[in-house]
Amino acid sequence: MSAFETGLPLGMLGLLVVILFSGFPVAFCLAGVGLVFALVGGMLGMFHPMQLFLIVSRIWGSIAENLVLVAIPMFIFMGIMLEKSGVARHLLEILSLLLRRVPGGLALSVVIMGTIMAATTGIVGASVVMLALLSLPVMMDRGYDKRIAAGVISASGTLGILIPPSIMLVIMGDLLAIPVGDLFAGAVIPGLILSGLYLVYIVVVAIISPHLMPKYEDGDTDVGGSFIGLLVRGFLPPTVLVIFVLGSIIGGFATPTEAAGVGAFGATLLAVFNRTFSLPLLREVIRGTALTNAMIFGIFCGATLFSYVFRELGGDDAIIHLIDMLGLDDWMLLTLLMVIIFLLGFFFDWLEITLIILPVFRPIVMSLDFGDAVPTDKILLWFAIGVAVNLQTSYLTPPFGPALFYLRQAGQGYLALGDIYRGVIPFTLLQLAGLIVCLAFPAVVLWLPGYLGY
Repeated sequence: MSAFETGLPLGMLGLLVVILFSGFPVAFCLAGVGLVFALVGGMLGMFHPMQLFLIVSRIWGSIAENLVLVAIPMFIFMGIMLEKSGVARHLLEILSLLLRRVPGGLALSVVIMGTIMAATTGIVGASVVMLALLSLPVMMDRGYDKRIAAGVISASGTLGILIPPSIMLVIMGDLLAIPVGDLFAGAVIPGLILSGLYLVYIVVVAIISPHLMPKYEDGDTDVGGSFIGLLVRGFLPPTVLVIFVLGSIIGGFATPTEAAGVGAFGATLLAVFNRTFSLPLLREVIRGTALTNAMIFGIFCGATLFSYVFRELGGDDAIIHLIDMLGLDDWMLLTLLMVIIFLLGFFFDWLEITLIILPVFRPIVMSLDFGDAVPTDKILLWFAIGVAVNLQTSYLTPPFGPALFYLRQAGQGYLALGDIYRGVIPFTLLQLAGLIVCLAFPAVVLWLPGYLGY
């Protein structure tokens, strides 16, 4: 490729990055840059304007008719319904009761609750706000350090984009042509590893510096009912829902779309069971689902236009040519790709990074060879889970970490932004440690899919 042919698609990426900082809606940024460069390519004889008519068929064929993506609105519905049903409040009560004598017991309860809710909701904003509203006042009353509280709540809330059923994994499966069941199975152990790292860190800090996370004193815990009652109301319902939704997908008994429908129905039943269901609640949940779904699919449409024009202008070849010029071996190249994704996470949301970067990186990753460490047919799966773990950090890294602002809004009166920024640093490092484990030991990702016969 000539320098000009290489520079045009790279300039397209550069302009997109600049425009995204304007704060304009991402869907319009993607579509606008795509149309501008389609015009430029047409003027230079590199793109025929009639090709734009193919965008409609690509959007229809790859998005509107994709049965896997139908799972997204139902998973969103399930998450919002569970947020309103009171399930999380009962879950925190019972976990706090069980762990009240353990060092850092309340913080451990928040992590465990975040892990369980991640396997039922998958919506980070809802998880962080919910955890903050339920646990932050209690943690402050118990004398917890503000930075510890901020880090625990933020990191626990982000588990929802990794632990299945995850909307991000559904989208990744579509972009990379990987079965969603494979991704769900591959993400289970890495998700539990991240959760385990949080738990170990909390216990160690609580033992070394007990004043940062005081234990419960006798009489502190108001459980509001019997232990059996809390178990039935707070622990069993979300556990059963996880088994039905996640177990049916991983076990091959249901497609992601079918399991999402079961999850949405199950979340509604839990709201009825908790006596919080009402028509106004249902309208609120449907409205929130529609708005979130419209935002995601709007970005899908913009990304489809952008990626099509980018490829037609030789973007894939330009990226590969640029990578070849660096002369890196396969492991170093993988490290470079992960560093790029990590740095992008400081400024962009996971959805933007996923839709823009994964189609560009896919041909590069497919050309890599890691010998006996990773089978050739499993490289994309392993890479996708590594990206998913990496993108956990995008929620915690300033200046634009969404979880930080969710927590800031929900924790007004308790936390300053400086407390939140300092509190998430150890947990960001723990997330990077989890990423290193997944990359250094591919079996962590590939064992469960292989065991289940994927």
